[in-house]
This record gives sequence, C-alpha cells and structure tokens, in this order.
Amino acid sequence: MRLDKFLQVSRIVKRRTVANAVCSSGKILVNGQRAKAGKELAVGDVLTVTFSEDSEQVFEIVELPSGHVSRDRAPSLYRVLR
Repeated sequence: MRLDKFLQVSRIVKRRTVANAVCSSGKILVNGQRAKAGKELAVGDVLTVTFSEDSEQVFEIVELPSGHVSRDRAPSLYRVLR
C-alpha cells in the first residue's frame, strides 16, 4: 500500500491530498529515511511523522488493509511508539 493512502485510511492524516503535501515537504520518515507519497509500505515499517517543530509521533504499521476501513477499526492498523 502507498504511504499517502495508508496515512489517509488509518486516519493519521485526514485527506490524501494533505498526506501528499506532508510527504512532499519531507515531514515523514519511513524506517528513518525521507519518503515520497508513492513509497510502498510493509507490515513492521516505522513511520515518523513531524506535525510541527514541537510535535513528532512514531507509529509502527501492524496491518495493511486491502479495502475500506471503518473509523472504529482505523487505529488498529498501527501502534503508537511515541
């Protein structure tokens, strides 16, 4: 699954266009490396998302969905590391 699609489906970012913009600005790292929106993800990858200068969150991908994900199920796709 593409990085921008995962960010939107998991509801870490609300819209896919916003996810694309965040990726383009270099604020997302996958396993410690800057990643573009089209980066293919795998279970176990670690995402570091910088929301602002003071706010950074780290997520581990637990599951990659194949289709639509309900709002209630979205948090089960990742685990917050910090």
